[in-house]
Amino acid sequence: MPAKSKAQQKAAGAALSAKRGDTRVSDLKGASHEMYDSMSEDQLEDFASTKREGKPEHVAEKK
Repeated sequence: MPAKSKAQQKAAGAALSAKRGDTRVSDLKGASHEMYDSMSEDQLEDFASTKREGKPEHVAEKK
């Protein structure tokens, strides 16, 4: 499943870095920390590898 915004893609990249041990989990905040806890490394890789061209910076959450 591809990321829907640049912000979501960046958060997935940060969470993936922590999953791989490149950064500390304590450095994660907000969405990236939630992604770290709830997603597998494969899922994070799919989100992080999404092409950023044409993506909005943020997408409003639907209620």
